[in-house]
Amino acid sequence: MNKTLVAAAALLCAVSTAVAQPAAQSDTIRVVNLEGVEVLATRATPSTPVAYSIIDQAQLTKTNLGKDIPFLLITTPCVLATSDAGMGVGYTSLRVRGTDATRINVTANDIPLNDAESASLFWVDMPDLASSLNDIQVQRGVGTSTNGAGAFGASVNMQTQRFSSIPFAEFLGSYGSYNTNRQTVRLGSGTLGEHWAAEARLSHIGSDGYRDRASSALWGYYAQVGYFGSKTSLRLLSFGGKEDTYHAWDGISRDRLKTDRTYNPNGEIKHDGKVTGFYPDQKDIYRQFNHQLIWNQTINPQWRWNMALHYTDGYGYYQEYKNARTLKEYLLEPVVTGEGVQKKASLVRKKILDSRFGGTVFSLKYNAERLSAILGGGYNHYVNDHSGQVVWVENYTSTLAPDHEYYRNKARKNDFNIYLKGNYTIRKGLSAYADLQYRHVGYTIEGGNDKWDWTATPEHLQILDIDETFDFFNPKAGLNWQIDAKNRVYASLAVAHKEPTRNNYTDGLFHEHPRAERLLDWEAGYCFDNGRLSAGVNFYRMNYKNQLVLNGRLNEIGEPMAENVKNSYRMGVELTAGYRFTPWLRWDVNAAFSRNRIHDYVGYVSDYDATTWDDMWSQTAIACGSTTIAFSPSVIAGSVIDIDYKGLSAQFVTQYVSRQYLDNLQNKEDSLDPYCVSHLHLSYTFGLPGIKSITVGATVYNLFNTMYETNGYSQTCALYEGGDKSGKMTLYSDPRFYPMAGTNVLGKIALKF
Repeated sequence: MNKTLVAAAALLCAVSTAVAQPAAQSDTIRVVNLEGVEVLATRATPSTPVAYSIIDQAQLTKTNLGKDIPFLLITTPCVLATSDAGMGVGYTSLRVRGTDATRINVTANDIPLNDAESASLFWVDMPDLASSLNDIQVQRGVGTSTNGAGAFGASVNMQTQRFSSIPFAEFLGSYGSYNTNRQTVRLGSGTLGEHWAAEARLSHIGSDGYRDRASSALWGYYAQVGYFGSKTSLRLLSFGGKEDTYHAWDGISRDRLKTDRTYNPNGEIKHDGKVTGFYPDQKDIYRQFNHQLIWNQTINPQWRWNMALHYTDGYGYYQEYKNARTLKEYLLEPVVTGEGVQKKASLVRKKILDSRFGGTVFSLKYNAERLSAILGGGYNHYVNDHSGQVVWVENYTSTLAPDHEYYRNKARKNDFNIYLKGNYTIRKGLSAYADLQYRHVGYTIEGGNDKWDWTATPEHLQILDIDETFDFFNPKAGLNWQIDAKNRVYASLAVAHKEPTRNNYTDGLFHEHPRAERLLDWEAGYCFDNGRLSAGVNFYRMNYKNQLVLNGRLNEIGEPMAENVKNSYRMGVELTAGYRFTPWLRWDVNAAFSRNRIHDYVGYVSDYDATTWDDMWSQTAIACGSTTIAFSPSVIAGSVIDIDYKGLSAQFVTQYVSRQYLDNLQNKEDSLDPYCVSHLHLSYTFGLPGIKSITVGATVYNLFNTMYETNGYSQTCALYEGGDKSGKMTLYSDPRFYPMAGTNVLGKIALKF
């Protein structure tokens, strides 16, 4: 604890100004200079008045030992990563400025990757994608117009690797704590016949996980073939993989954190209220293949055309042991025993997803002396079949049909957008930016849901009949002033809209649908860079209208639901600074200080033992006034000390995160404690005859063995004196947490031929 406090204090002192990104480093593999290969229509540039950071390939290579991409982005301002298994492998997620994965737009080569229904991206479905990336741009705030799910707080724009002009072969391996391991093989043909090139990657990542049975077995691939001429380039690429992950989806109590941090309650088999074992197949198994065909055409020096076709095929399921479930909820007959008719029994259910997502994106670029403009957009179509089966029932006396199906529904979503954006130079150094986007969304769900409708007569599974359309206009405008070679200021105003996700419908009120959300984002900043010292400050205010938040309220059948809150906001300042002391030593720091509030918030808590009253889902409303938005720390700070000297590379990374509340009631008991965690990356690169380079090294994660948690959820209820609602009410909190691993090590080796 003392080491943590010292590290936190030192870090906060360092951030009195705070972090620019490390200077770009050249790749050791010479690449083909093909601008057409890079689709940059949705990317921010130095003349775009938005806040963004870039993680280049050299930085990714240093830190990529097999952990998911969210954990490779924590050196950028306002970025947090979470991990169910506690090791950064398997199910992980990303938050930026407190916004969750459903509000972060993710693209690869301008092609949308977010799941169209949940609006999230499941990084576990693209194992080791970082090994095939050229760089990642993180835009904070609304950013520039993009394709797919609306950027409602941040966007992550990934560019896949360029072609190498010379043949190469690489092997990358790592192994360490909790049997965490990675094996990656990359091959490249170099230029073939002056116009062709091909590259491929195969990867395996495995881990036992920090938490019990939180294992992951991931297989990933990437392949691309390209043709490039003087004005035309074509690239066909495919990436994805398969994941086999044991559930670690449920958190543990605060008391359990003190006695058994690694405990994983998923898969518990219970008899008479006692855990007697764990179900071995409590797993999530999914495969996803992403295919892209990208065409780039230079028409003349002023005009350039980009177009891409894409298709993603996904299929998988998860199995789950459920203790003492009501059989009619699964369309099963009661169990008849010598003791009578049993309406409940333990069972194993299997939930299946079969999704198809395809479409096109395009952009037409114009560049002249004073004006650069892009006309772009895309059309995407999504279909997802949801179904559920019961594969086993304990002591079942009736006939159980093989793969007994108890629900099925189909979702369809069409997403069309078109945008026109441009920069106009008003005078030397001063430019105006405008970005106008129209987006149309159509979404339908038909069929039965997996939730039992107790309110129906007769009772039955919930019927889904959703048919919604949305039309959004998202304007953006700003000014950028490059005062001189060292100083730049900018300011912008942007509007964004976001449609509800699938869960907002399926878990909402049956006869009242949620409304779309709106965001008004103000950004203003200053940047300084003289080649040795770089510094920046960015101010922002994000005003939300009808933001959807989990407020504790239950729908008609007792499911937690999100509701629109009328007014809320995020505001803050992001500070960055970096100094290169020598050609081989650089220190970068960053800090974000924010205030994240909901106006006139009303939260709901369930009444303990509510079944003793007439209303089965009895709840108490609590008027909280102005309250902090959940999972929105007021301080996030980071530090990166980077050394590169004659083959030796060292990087010391530290991140501090202040308190985060698990819900919007702002109770300390229902919160994640502040934490400060440090990681040390070490490596040494040398050559041998016949081998271009050999890199050996190790990363020590959580160097000071900080006991911390990055995610959780609240379970607050109301208690009444005497067990009667007329008595005095007190709140009882029983939150759950996802613990992260203590000090752990991964060793690595990389061979390049």
